[in-house]
Amino acid sequence: MCGIAGLAGADAAWHEHTVGAMGAIQAHRGPDGTMHAAAMDGRAVLAMNTLLIVDPQATPGPYLARETGILLAFNGEIYNYRQQAAAWGIPLGHRETDAHFVLRAWSKLGPSCLDGLDGMFALAVYDPRAGKLFLARDRLGEKPLYWRLDGGRLAFASEVSTLAGYGPAPLVLRPEVLAIETPVGVDTPFQGIQLLAPATLLSFDVATGSLDQHTYWSLAERQPFTGTYSEALAKFSVVLAEQVPLRAPACDFALLLSGGLDSSVLAYLLRPPVCVTVRYPGQDRLDESRIAARIAADVGAELVVVEPDPIDFTEVLPHMMSALDYPMGNASTFSEYMAYRKIAERGLKVVVGGLGPDEFLMGYVRHSLVLFGPDAVLAAGMDAYRPLAAKLLHSAGQELDPAEAVTRLVLRGPDLDRRIRDLIATAMERAGGDLARGLTLADLATAWRPLVMTSDKLASAYALERRSPFLARELVELSYRLPVDHKIGHPAEGKRILRDAAKALGLPREVWGSRDKLGFASPVPSWLNGKLAAWADAQINTALDDAPATMRPLLEGGLKPGGRFDRTRMQALMTAAWFCDQTVSAAA
Repeated sequence: MCGIAGLAGADAAWHEHTVGAMGAIQAHRGPDGTMHAAAMDGRAVLAMNTLLIVDPQATPGPYLARETGILLAFNGEIYNYRQQAAAWGIPLGHRETDAHFVLRAWSKLGPSCLDGLDGMFALAVYDPRAGKLFLARDRLGEKPLYWRLDGGRLAFASEVSTLAGYGPAPLVLRPEVLAIETPVGVDTPFQGIQLLAPATLLSFDVATGSLDQHTYWSLAERQPFTGTYSEALAKFSVVLAEQVPLRAPACDFALLLSGGLDSSVLAYLLRPPVCVTVRYPGQDRLDESRIAARIAADVGAELVVVEPDPIDFTEVLPHMMSALDYPMGNASTFSEYMAYRKIAERGLKVVVGGLGPDEFLMGYVRHSLVLFGPDAVLAAGMDAYRPLAAKLLHSAGQELDPAEAVTRLVLRGPDLDRRIRDLIATAMERAGGDLARGLTLADLATAWRPLVMTSDKLASAYALERRSPFLARELVELSYRLPVDHKIGHPAEGKRILRDAAKALGLPREVWGSRDKLGFASPVPSWLNGKLAAWADAQINTALDDAPATMRPLLEGGLKPGGRFDRTRMQALMTAAWFCDQTVSAAA
């Protein structure tokens, strides 16, 4: 998990000290060295925080191709780099890594090489032959990359706080934060700072200041799978068995093992030396540690159990929010943070998790509610989700548009400018009439960003590289292409094809036959209405004293007690902790 930062413009070399300072701000992302380098023509300066994974003895970046003058700063992993190097005739030395491959591939093929990269990445390339800076992100946005224009120069960084420190960036409360707890699209809470969209290539001409962006990959363009279920299962099982192990690091690593289907499949395929699970004493419904223990024993892994308590939450909240850069909605944020902290204490550098199957194979209850209707879901024994189903129940007897149903299910507050409704409607339309594919695209447009961003940012806070093997390009594309009945055939049993693949792998029935999804959910919302109620009120009120008018409704909403599934209070508290950070307060 590295970090990148830099500046491009006609006078970039005059600002080399500034770029060095930008790299220093995010030095935690690269404990193996933070360095910067100026391009040969002086019109770009790139910085890189290096975490050495592929080869611990490799040279830290940035990387320069002397024959072309191309300069590269790179964050991530390219899992197929040796295969692509052989296919493209690119030589690699004994101590050279995927970053050296990308540098030579760009020198040889230019931006078209992006299509052949399978992995997670955010990269910056300055090519003096074209006089352009190029920025690119991986297909699903696993690695963050932010940018801003200022005075004819383009600045970029892996973290918003780095760019907020580069120059004035007034605080802006995006309306969608009230609606779904996080910014959407490319927006951030800082005016003038944007997130580069996934699967996007940006080019900046340093002479003219002109800028261009285009998408180099689109999931919606994949053609439907037309074979039988047996053929699909055979294909899926082969791709799963081939692609997931490619993402296993050569070094020791830890697996986040909740005891659910996704992480258990990874355990069987990757055979990690260490598994980490999170348990909350007294919260039996959230406790899957017994199953996690069985899976860990099956694969011969050491199981590390983390047991956070309310005091832990009060102590880590400031650092957790600093790591996130800004508030974002994710029910497992605290659990993930505590797991990463424990993994870092063990001296490990890589952590693996199970993001992906829920979005691409209909694993969420909201998917079942849209596909089967609330009555069918409740009748299938999912009564714990009655509060969620109630958002659709009052429409019984009416034909509810799927986009409207999805919108009601994801909204956690007012959608003041209908931006969330419009995003979801557009996503559903792009699916070409296939409801399951529409649900996946709607997830990617709304709830996906905080999931991948949380994983990267919290892991990076502890100098860990986070890998998500289910996001292998071939696996994602195949999963998306499958017809809905291959993904879910019963209201309480999403991810049908993964369940059947898990059964064939020999996983126990209590994993592939389980009907409830818990993951790393935490009892924090209930703590904030109980043991931590007075503390939470004090934190929110402190922030209210100086908060701008636009933030006050969000904070004031957190002073009201919430229900079991209501994260309003949690979101207000996270916002209060974020706002009390000096950088954020100064921006406001």
